[in-house]
Amino acid sequence: MTDLRPIPGPCAWLGKDMARSSRWIRHLSPASIGEIDAALNSVRGLPWQKVARENFPLPGLDNQIAEIREELENGCGMVKLAGLPVERYTADDLRRIWYGLGCHLGAPVFQNRSGELMRDIRDEGMGIGERYGQIEKQDGDKFLSSYARTLSNGQLRFHTDRCDVVGLLCVRQAKSGGLSRLCSSAAVHNEMLKRRPDLAEALYQDIHRSRFGEEAKTPDVVYKLPVFGARDGKFTSHYSLTYIETAEMQPGVPKLTDAQREAIGMLMALANELSFDMSFEPGDMQFLNNHVVYHARTAFEDNASSGQDRLLYRLWLTVPNNRALPKGHEVLWREIEAGRPRGGIGQFTM
Repeated sequence: MTDLRPIPGPCAWLGKDMARSSRWIRHLSPASIGEIDAALNSVRGLPWQKVARENFPLPGLDNQIAEIREELENGCGMVKLAGLPVERYTADDLRRIWYGLGCHLGAPVFQNRSGELMRDIRDEGMGIGERYGQIEKQDGDKFLSSYARTLSNGQLRFHTDRCDVVGLLCVRQAKSGGLSRLCSSAAVHNEMLKRRPDLAEALYQDIHRSRFGEEAKTPDVVYKLPVFGARDGKFTSHYSLTYIETAEMQPGVPKLTDAQREAIGMLMALANELSFDMSFEPGDMQFLNNHVVYHARTAFEDNASSGQDRLLYRLWLTVPNNRALPKGHEVLWREIEAGRPRGGIGQFTM
């Protein structure tokens, strides 16, 4: 029997409250933008991959960046930093700026087996399944990997990414849709514990997931990990239904128990109930602590001819003040002690 307790503190927020709050919103001042421009001048001509904290100095932003890092780990787990004038920069310079900011907040980690450190999040159109992974189902339908779904214009279900913090910079927004939906996973845990403690306990037990997509070329590479976990008073939830569904399709992998299936259904229902929607504007930067925040996306429609084709730059970060994770989470994170680099996709063939 798991010792089930509510998760306390500001990470267990309700969407209806956060939608009215400014706690999680920060703005770049004119002085900060000037400092970013000066840092950009020091790395102009370098590939963005060569930008680092040392050659992209931002001494005037040190306090704000430290405060953002603290809010992510010990506060509500999310921050929107607004006001970067993206229209004034070339695409290459914008990548240098975004990567440089990320290097001040933490350290970028690999987002797929190809070794990408920055990912364009956009609708890549037809053929995404062939490029990024799909499974041919018995009924003839194609089941897209998580990797492929991200690069479509379709809805994304609530999930977490394989890093301490995911950062998204909005370069352009779609003609319509593409709202970011955010939910506290700690609040979902607490509400499930209140209504159905038996189902909360089921999510502390191992559930099979597939590494198909970003990490593995085939869907049969499977591991076990609980959806909920806690250590030293800190909560963590790693969840993506697509990885679970893919694992269930593989021969020899146990099916979800009735309790696990009901618990996942309740998790999804509660995530919708307790969430709120955030609209991205060009120049907005969103940072989310994956241990305590689920994120989703509504479907969107582009209009490239009018410059309304959705484009986000994504970073996955490991941060120096990250939490300790429960024993057994090494299977995903490789490192579970606090303050250690971890997460991302290991660079080996699967």
